[in-house]
Amino acid sequence: MAKAFSVPVTPQGKSALATMPPWHYSSDCLVVEYWADKQALAALLPPGVTLDEKSDGRCFLWFLDWQFTGSNDELTDPARYQYREAFVMVEALFEGTPINYCPYIFVDNDAAIARGWAQGFPKKLASVFQTRSFSAPSAAAAPLAAGSRFGASCTAHGERLVTARVQLEEPVADPAAVFNRPTTMRRYFPQLAAAGQNKPPVDELTMSLTDDLAIVDVWSGSAELKIPEVDGEEMHLIAPLRVGKGYRLGMSYTVTDLRILKNYAA
Repeated sequence: MAKAFSVPVTPQGKSALATMPPWHYSSDCLVVEYWADKQALAALLPPGVTLDEKSDGRCFLWFLDWQFTGSNDELTDPARYQYREAFVMVEALFEGTPINYCPYIFVDNDAAIARGWAQGFPKKLASVFQTRSFSAPSAAAAPLAAGSRFGASCTAHGERLVTARVQLEEPVADPAAVFNRPTTMRRYFPQLAAAGQNKPPVDELTMSLTDDLAIVDVWSGSAELKIPEVDGEEMHLIAPLRVGKGYRLGMSYTVTDLRILKNYAA
């Protein structure tokens, strides 16, 4: 009997892009808070999701340097299971509940794309980089300390899509005061058969479930963010009108499940 969580489906399942859950993640993160055009943000939201007017168009641009493992010691195969990612989170409401909605996300690893699509993250292939911290003291070490500077970028098809800079100022005493909304996505799979091209078999609003979530070593500071207009992309339509704080933090969690909030295909 064939075994696989994702394609390719093979007798042993070893070739599948995504292994069976649980999926364990650990990351260093660089985050920039910003505000964008509310009309452009609203146009990206799926049915039943509305902008949070109290947030006034607030978004977060995340960069993450991930290490992944499943149940087979994948963290010892970094060529396959280390990856980097950049995504936008928009503060919105679903049935009155504050959420973050993810309209854009870029990643540099095919297995991460497969896991992301299964959850509803609209992942696209890109090159993503961010400044790393190292324990040995050096001008290049970027320690978690006041004055340290971090940068990040996302490039696709030879075009720079995002550039960010953060300079640390102080630790954040209560990370939950900043990062406190569940993440939602639109899980969407079309079909090519002509009779069904306008009727996707899978079209759902989903919520990411993160077991054992830990957010640690959170620092805040000043930030810069640029999202330029480039051919073949639309993210510039939600470029920053103004930029707020920047953050550097560590995060880890496990994924074993997914919550379906709304089935648009039903």
